[in-house]
Amino acid sequence: MIQTVLGKIEKEAFGICAAHEHLSIDLSRIKGDPDTILDDEEGMLSELSFFYEAEGRSMVELTNAGMGRDVNRLKRLSEKTGVHIVTCTGFYKDPFIPTFAASWGRDEFAAHFLTEIKEGIEGTGVYPGVIGEVGTSINEIKPLEKELILGAGHAARESGLPVSTHTSLGTLGSKQVEMLFGLGVAKEQIVIGHQDLNPNKEEVLDVLQSGVYIGFDTIGKNNYRADEERIAFLLDFIARGFHKQVLLSADLTRKSHWHKHGGPGYDLVLKEFIPELRKRGVTEEIIKDLLIYNPANAFAIKEVG
Repeated sequence: MIQTVLGKIEKEAFGICAAHEHLSIDLSRIKGDPDTILDDEEGMLSELSFFYEAEGRSMVELTNAGMGRDVNRLKRLSEKTGVHIVTCTGFYKDPFIPTFAASWGRDEFAAHFLTEIKEGIEGTGVYPGVIGEVGTSINEIKPLEKELILGAGHAARESGLPVSTHTSLGTLGSKQVEMLFGLGVAKEQIVIGHQDLNPNKEEVLDVLQSGVYIGFDTIGKNNYRADEERIAFLLDFIARGFHKQVLLSADLTRKSHWHKHGGPGYDLVLKEFIPELRKRGVTEEIIKDLLIYNPANAFAIKEVG
């Protein structure tokens, strides 16, 4: 089963999934940029309609506390659009962690996440389906981030929920895996994010060889890395047999990313990236793994105990 904002569904009902997105977000407290505020609910409905028209049926929304999470809004969006939305429990990374949690240790993080998992989020009756996005800095795991990752791992092991991580520019994915494995978190529960941003192929291969899922989830962000390079890496990973471990998404976080404001929109993976993969000879069977079966397996709640 997969936990969505409207309740649990069978994983076979999940459909084509965007595995790492943000619909309602506010990063302006730290970034000081109004472009990083998504608060236009009518706009969200419109943008989701493009995604639905492109055959997108589910979205993992990784905006957590401290990033502007609004689960009641996500519930309304899911009801009105028919898109399955998975919301999260978690905190992002330093300095985005809310001040009330800025001195917490792993046990406090774990207890907070488990409370939301078991009792729902802030009295809304909405339950998280993933712990995330929990992250680390560029080539550095700050002390608070270490406690956060370990707290997320403890909560994942106890609850069976997956953990979806943030790696800054794709760095330290293997370190995150090592930390989570050290707690006994199963490889099937781990999604190491933003691995398409790391130009060091050996580092990404090291993550894949551990057996966890990886996010190729900043597709279209050519200001960070050209999609042509993402495609080249992905084709190599497919040739090596890792295609059942890769999740796709675009990680939209700005007004300027929306169609409404001249951006590519949440449908860009389906309308631009997937056709390019087909041109390069990627089979429909593998495309279904990338879009449907991999996310359904990754975000299905695992048995515990």
